[in-house]
Amino acid sequence: MRGVTSVFLNPAAVGGGIGALLAVARDHGVRRVVLLSSLAIDDEAAEQPNVIAARHKTLEDSVVASGLEWVFLRPGAFATNTLAQWSGQIRAGDVVRGSYARATSAPVHERDLAEVAARALLTDDLLGTRPSLTGPDSLTQEEMVATIGEAIGRRLRYAEIPREAALGHLVERGFHEPAADTMLTLQAASIGREAFVSDEAARLLSRPARTYAAWAGDHAAEFGAR
Repeated sequence: MRGVTSVFLNPAAVGGGIGALLAVARDHGVRRVVLLSSLAIDDEAAEQPNVIAARHKTLEDSVVASGLEWVFLRPGAFATNTLAQWSGQIRAGDVVRGSYARATSAPVHERDLAEVAARALLTDDLLGTRPSLTGPDSLTQEEMVATIGEAIGRRLRYAEIPREAALGHLVERGFHEPAADTMLTLQAASIGREAFVSDEAARLLSRPARTYAAWAGDHAAEFGAR
């Protein structure tokens, strides 16, 4: 870390070693940490509502305790998660099988997240803040699949499968079971409700946040478009 002044910290990259990493960073003169945290955190709760929130809150607390400057990016659902979950099925056919067809989210485009992260790393504008980052629209899972279909020129259909089967598929793809179970619980709770939509990405980037339709167009080839 010689010569490094700012670090972007992805929890998936450090496992349980965040304390050691922060100590090394501080010893080498790093001044700032930009942490990829989570919108799931409830700042007013003594105990976080689920394992995903609790994990990220612990990470945030560790960064604060390090004495380094910090910015905590709190994204909601990643649009790229749907690429990992659905692209294989879409390349193979016109039916996507998954959990809770009417579960809602406001998926954020990775380019928007990256641009906010770059601003946090390279300027002092966001020091000590926790921006909530989402896409601009609340969408159900079946609406997202239809949007991908429009991007690749095919009519796609979402078929809901039982929770137990969906949990098994998530674990097979590498999710820790408690986190996968929490994700499904949050999906079930979202049915019939608009997903939370934040305007912070648009405000920080001085332009509208990228839509899921734009994201699907950017990734059309990965879903099998010619």
